[in-house]
Amino acid sequence: MKKILVAMSGGVDSTCTAYFLKQDGFLVEGAYMKLHNKPNYHEANIKKVKKAASFLDIPYHVVDFSDKFDDFVFDPFIQSYKDGLTPNPCIMCNRNIKFGALIEFAKEKGFDALATGHYANIEDGFITEAIDKSKDQSYFLSNIKKENLDFMMFPLGKKYKKDIKAFASTIDFLKEFATQKESSEICFVENSYLEILEQKLKIDMPGDVLNQDGEIIGKHKGYMHYTIGQRKGFTLFVAHDPHYVLKIDSKTNTIVVGKKDELNIYNFKIKDLNLFFDPKDKFESHVKIRYAGAKTPCLVKLHDNNLATVELYEKLQGLAPGQSAVFYDENRVIASGIII
Repeated sequence: MKKILVAMSGGVDSTCTAYFLKQDGFLVEGAYMKLHNKPNYHEANIKKVKKAASFLDIPYHVVDFSDKFDDFVFDPFIQSYKDGLTPNPCIMCNRNIKFGALIEFAKEKGFDALATGHYANIEDGFITEAIDKSKDQSYFLSNIKKENLDFMMFPLGKKYKKDIKAFASTIDFLKEFATQKESSEICFVENSYLEILEQKLKIDMPGDVLNQDGEIIGKHKGYMHYTIGQRKGFTLFVAHDPHYVLKIDSKTNTIVVGKKDELNIYNFKIKDLNLFFDPKDKFESHVKIRYAGAKTPCLVKLHDNNLATVELYEKLQGLAPGQSAVFYDENRVIASGIII
């Protein structure tokens, strides 16, 4: 009988995941990960996990990965904004912590697999999209090491979130999990990323707004207040049309703005290429440059040192260095990389 470790957060998805696996006859244990030091956050979640484990009659572990989380997720998050980039901490957490350190823990404890409540699937050595496209998390899982896929399970990948909540509302002990508020996108951010940054950095540094010709056309509050494509928060001396952030320069504390069509891009570069197949020197694909973005057809040309150039067959807007580009073949994730 297979022994499965379930990453449990205290939410309805991970709790139902543990429930389904136990119903299917697996030996199930839970694991709650302490990743950061947000006040009262872990106490409340561990209480929920303890309650769920008690109802399911399964053991659970509390694993402290806070040091690893700082090294691989939180500190790079701060440094990225300091460098004028827009990071994606969830993608780095999935690679290094949830499907990195937790897999190592599971193997050390003799488990046969790690299961989570993510909405995605694993098929023939590839991560594939969930059938519930509104909840699909394949984008955030795209940087996981290929060799770890065989150890991973996503029991909710072929289910719809509305059905999970409806099912949970019919099971007595699951009802409270079905009605609780959904967790936030970034676990250590309560309201705004700026609140986190200002604890570590000086973010209010008035500077110049430039146009693409380098001319000063306005003022801003400090470069860390802005992301690519942002339309508000800066002032222009004269402007008859809406302007958007095109570029952020941390060294000079300037931002470059322009009209909407100036956001158009037709090619870009990526680093830290993570491949799930062997394409030799190039491959055609569809790329997403943000989680909620559409897939755009492209050609990817590989270079040395896990670098690549992406040539788009259709224009995209709002490319943000630091974010992830994720490449799909139909519904399969075949590669990912960090936009530079």
